[in-house]
Amino acid sequence: MDLKLAQCFIAVDDHEKALAFYRDVLGLEVRNDIAFEGMRWVTVASPDQPDVEIVLEPPVADPHATEDDRQAAAELMAKGQLRGVIFRTDDCDALFEKIRASGAEVLQEPMDQPYGVRDFAFRDPAGNMLRFNQPRAK
Repeated sequence: MDLKLAQCFIAVDDHEKALAFYRDVLGLEVRNDIAFEGMRWVTVASPDQPDVEIVLEPPVADPHATEDDRQAAAELMAKGQLRGVIFRTDDCDALFEKIRASGAEVLQEPMDQPYGVRDFAFRDPAGNMLRFNQPRAK
């Protein structure tokens, strides 16, 4: 049996700001941009890993969600409490400088971790924490 990750989801509150970050800063390609029932889903992917997509979706992607649920999700997002993803890179320090130059909020500068990677972290425009790591040579 073959089992692979196809998509993961990141909640965003402004798709244009998200695209400016994920497409223009990180260099991900836009695969889909879909509007449905007053909401929008944008799918992006790395040209180096085309079979894994990230869906940039509303914080509560259910058209039948209550206003209380929408408000709770917005509050969690504003505090940076929703999880993002971890990216892998072959040049941690260069990517860090590129993202920092975009004005993104730095959470952690590049550092060697005891579990075998060099990594750093930023917040995306919606407040999601994104980590970027590079495996260290053994």
